[in-house]
Amino acid sequence: MIVAENSKPLLSDFRALMQNVDGFLNKEAKNDSKLKNTKGGWDLEPFVRDAAVECAKGTPFEGSIQLVSGASFPDIVAAKYYGIEVKSTQQNHWTSIGSSILESTRISSVERIFLTFGKLGRPIEFKSRPYEECLSGIAVTHYPRYQIDMTLKPGETIFDKMGVSYDTLRKMSDPVIPVANYYRKQLKAGESLWWAGNQVEAAVPATVKLWSALSASEKDHYEAYSYVYFPECILSRSSNKYSRMTLWLATQCGIIHTSTRDSFSAGGKQPLKDENNIIHLMPQVFSKILEHIGDFKSVLVNTPPETLQEFWGEPLEKNRAAQWIRMVIREENNPSEKKVAESVLRRMFKDNRLL
Repeated sequence: MIVAENSKPLLSDFRALMQNVDGFLNKEAKNDSKLKNTKGGWDLEPFVRDAAVECAKGTPFEGSIQLVSGASFPDIVAAKYYGIEVKSTQQNHWTSIGSSILESTRISSVERIFLTFGKLGRPIEFKSRPYEECLSGIAVTHYPRYQIDMTLKPGETIFDKMGVSYDTLRKMSDPVIPVANYYRKQLKAGESLWWAGNQVEAAVPATVKLWSALSASEKDHYEAYSYVYFPECILSRSSNKYSRMTLWLATQCGIIHTSTRDSFSAGGKQPLKDENNIIHLMPQVFSKILEHIGDFKSVLVNTPPETLQEFWGEPLEKNRAAQWIRMVIREENNPSEKKVAESVLRRMFKDNRLL
């Protein structure tokens, strides 16, 4: 390991060094057969390190360039405080997937990082920029990672869009939370974040299964959550009434349901009493809720407030049951049927100490 003995160089010095590194790399790329013949297996990090070592001669960085072994971030350290992260693509463009937003392997002494990007599609070119200036968005593999775009203009980074600086985000204990919140605000109707549940710390399932493969108890379990989280499923006549629920099952539970209407609407009508002991024929879903009222009550009472607010799309009130009933019946346009549905639900909930 080479240790820097010089005092901390200025950022302007490092910026000048990286400009020279780009010039050196692009000149070498025209003649280096190893680069021209690479199919992606050749490691660029030693090539960039050698370029930095050469360009550092006679500068405050001479004798301080170090290629860091292992999975550390960034790949190369200069004078302890500066770093170079190396990325590349085999295509003829300047975009790629970058490093994790968590930066758990970041070298603690490194304060500023430049990204050196190798475009290995013909013609081979290199470009270096401050790391935070070329991160355009977030993509998700096993963990949220930055999207790289070396052609970004000022004001177009993901940090500009989110309204939070790179340094602020990277120093957060859980940077996924503000990222998920930002992307959640951009969602359109029928969209969902498959990689971040409404409880951001929740794990996304590694496998998926069909609804038909669930046991009866598992179906009851997910139905209870579905009824609480998505009140529109109860009385709405919209053809999209199950859309949010279907997305939730798929993205947050790993369950593919191909016939939600058959599962949640089939079964005809069942007799149920209202608050005045009058019997009404009500949709089968009312009986299902009553049959599994214990599970329903547990979900309604124990779900974290922020999660219910996210699903319900409105501030959470003190009496969750009354609020849920109100959201259910507002989907019914017929005044008389609306009144009956409200009375039946209130009777069910009062009998089970939910109101």
